[in-house]
Amino acid sequence: MAKFINPDKLDLEDNVVAINRITKVVKGGRRLRFAALVVVGDKNGHVGFGTGKAQEVPEAIRKAVDSAQKNLIEVPIVGTTIPHEVIGRYGGGKIMLKPAEEGSGVAAGGAVRSVMELAGVNDVTSKRLGSDTPVNVIRATFEGLKDLKDAEEISSLRGVSSDHLAE
Repeated sequence: MAKFINPDKLDLEDNVVAINRITKVVKGGRRLRFAALVVVGDKNGHVGFGTGKAQEVPEAIRKAVDSAQKNLIEVPIVGTTIPHEVIGRYGGGKIMLKPAEEGSGVAAGGAVRSVMELAGVNDVTSKRLGSDTPVNVIRATFEGLKDLKDAEEISSLRGVSSDHLAE
């Protein structure tokens, strides 16, 4: 069970990943609405995403930011990268995330790049496999980030000291 992270104590930045125009055809004509996909993060290990729908773009973005702040997760960071390789799966989307050497930068496309940058991961390599729909890509990325474990977490699960794991 993920623990709740209070967004008020964090200095969050937001990034609009995608805005979709949705048209519903009704008897009187077409009804336009907008759906926004937003990622928020403090560039220090906390990141979240949210979606919002409204009849105006700014209102959809505001709703998405509110939703993203309620869905924050903590990402374990080792130096400037992630602790180990992981594959995140959601629906038809699969994302492979690999740690990278310091200074190599974020080798990731669109949606994954904004998640990694706002999480504070400066060096990572990723590959999108399967669906390229932004919402599926972001959800798969978050599933992968939730599966990441740092050395302290693994040592407590195994019942050994973290010094023992480094050998």
